[in-house]
Amino acid sequence: MAWGYLLIAGLLEIGWAIGLKYTEGFSRPVPTVITIVVMIASFFTLSLALREIPLGTGYAVWTGIGAVGTAIAGMILFGESKDAIRLACIAVIVAGIVGLKLASPQISDTDSKQDATSTNEG
Repeated sequence: MAWGYLLIAGLLEIGWAIGLKYTEGFSRPVPTVITIVVMIASFFTLSLALREIPLGTGYAVWTGIGAVGTAIAGMILFGESKDAIRLACIAVIVAGIVGLKLASPQISDTDSKQDATSTNEG
């Protein structure tokens, strides 16, 4: 479940990053409020993921999803460059995200419950 939360947090990060563009420097009230709500949701779901995923891994994957998604959204929505070097750099970020996921310790529901129990006992 933690990786699911992290994926949702990353997708929400893409949403608020795009939202920043539409706020025009926080001068437009409706896009500003929507962006802030999505930011809060992103941070909240990230915090849920970090209950089980190591901080360094979780944060790196979260920002990686946001960076890749925002770069792709910029290409689609705002006509930003799609040149080969930019696409190659995005691919490197994706490889890093996959590598971090593969290198992370496996988390099971049993591990999560044991961690919660040991934390509550202390």
